[in-house]
Amino acid sequence: MKVLILAAGYATRLYPLTENFPKPLLKVGEKTILDWLIDDIATCGLVDEYIVISNHRFAPHFQEWAEIKNNSSFLTLNSSLRPITVLDDGTSTNETRLGAVRDIELAIQHVNAQGNAPSDGYLVIAGDNVLDFSLTHFIRYAHQKGTSCIMRFYEPSEQRLLKCGVVTVNDDDLVVNMTEKSPTPATHWACPPFYYYTSQDAQLVSEGIRQGCGTDAPGSYIAWLCTQVPVHAMEMPGHRYDIGNLQSYEEVQRTYKGITSLSLEGEEGRRH
Repeated sequence: MKVLILAAGYATRLYPLTENFPKPLLKVGEKTILDWLIDDIATCGLVDEYIVISNHRFAPHFQEWAEIKNNSSFLTLNSSLRPITVLDDGTSTNETRLGAVRDIELAIQHVNAQGNAPSDGYLVIAGDNVLDFSLTHFIRYAHQKGTSCIMRFYEPSEQRLLKCGVVTVNDDDLVVNMTEKSPTPATHWACPPFYYYTSQDAQLVSEGIRQGCGTDAPGSYIAWLCTQVPVHAMEMPGHRYDIGNLQSYEEVQRTYKGITSLSLEGEEGRRH
């Protein structure tokens, strides 16, 4: 499995912290946001490569981090961790950014060019979220379903629903409709930026773009994909900290102060 980490944003709402530094490498507790994500995913033992898609301005920061991570004692002690590749998307400003879906397309084209496309699919994640549950639950769910998959959580705020992906599912978790930033959300099931693509469905990204799917929000591709193939939606089993501004960063800092490993206590009881 390949893990694609979306990290090419400019995080303008977190200035001055991120004016010259990438948000995914900010510390939360004792580790960076990326370390929290990768250290967890590595425990599934299924990943052969992590690809961090960066913009040109922040690529050196990610490359320095990746070099340390690839040569760390963690790699020696945990054979499930595989090489981290940093992919520079060539953009240098927020105004010229490619958008998440084109960054995903770039990463999949890179994998295809290397001739090592995975047989068991792609996990695509935003690099600026901290979770209090393990993503290995989602990976197992996707493998059991055998389809591309998303997560969903109940969002009571109609105002927040206007800013995210919203899904309608049937009794078998099958997505029957998904919209991205719709002015009239059909349900209260919101979709966080964590996705699993089967190897076959990953190859449809370019076709989705050609057919007019949005390219800025990462959920736009899945919104198109679920009109073409079956996509299932797992209910998110815990809480997601979306670090979008200084206030939300300070909140997660307080929550994770002194914590060095993922705690799954209360996983079933806490919901976003």
